[in-house]
Amino acid sequence: MQLVFATNNLNKLEEVQALMPAHIKLLSLKDIGCLEDVPETQNTIEGNAKQKAEYIKKQYGYDCFADDTGLEVEALNGKPGVFSARYAGEQRNAKDNINKLLKALENKPNRNAQFKTVIALELNGKQYSFIGICKGEISNEKKGEHGFGYDPIFKPLGQHLTFAEMNLELKNHIGHRGKAILKLMDFLNSL
Repeated sequence: MQLVFATNNLNKLEEVQALMPAHIKLLSLKDIGCLEDVPETQNTIEGNAKQKAEYIKKQYGYDCFADDTGLEVEALNGKPGVFSARYAGEQRNAKDNINKLLKALENKPNRNAQFKTVIALELNGKQYSFIGICKGEISNEKKGEHGFGYDPIFKPLGQHLTFAEMNLELKNHIGHRGKAILKLMDFLNSL
């Protein structure tokens, strides 16, 4: 079986490839000649994942899956949420996003947050979705060199390390994307 993972994010691609069973060949957008930005214009994480998967299936004809992830911070009423990548502007700069978030949380005792990933799968003319959530908190400072996005300031519940201080195996095991991908894998293995 081959599936397209509808992302241009090479870090996400690497994370997901590490979880794929050997019998599934994972294709990137580059592999299918999709060089444009896939639309993400919905106002929910679920909506964006679904929109991206539908776009690839309609435009390129491949069975595929797409994900969207958001960081939801309690003290900010769930923000940045669906706007996580663009929190500090359309330039999608992780450093700017982190700095804006840390500034917004200054003097706020509640640092609770969660990462939420939704995966939309387009397969054989049907659509399925899988959700992964990782609860945790926002640290006061950046720590770690691994990962991407908000990883240097997100500390999963029960962990003393941020995602950026963890190796890929541990992050995939306890993280939001890993949980959603495992649900996807369970589904694909049941077919």
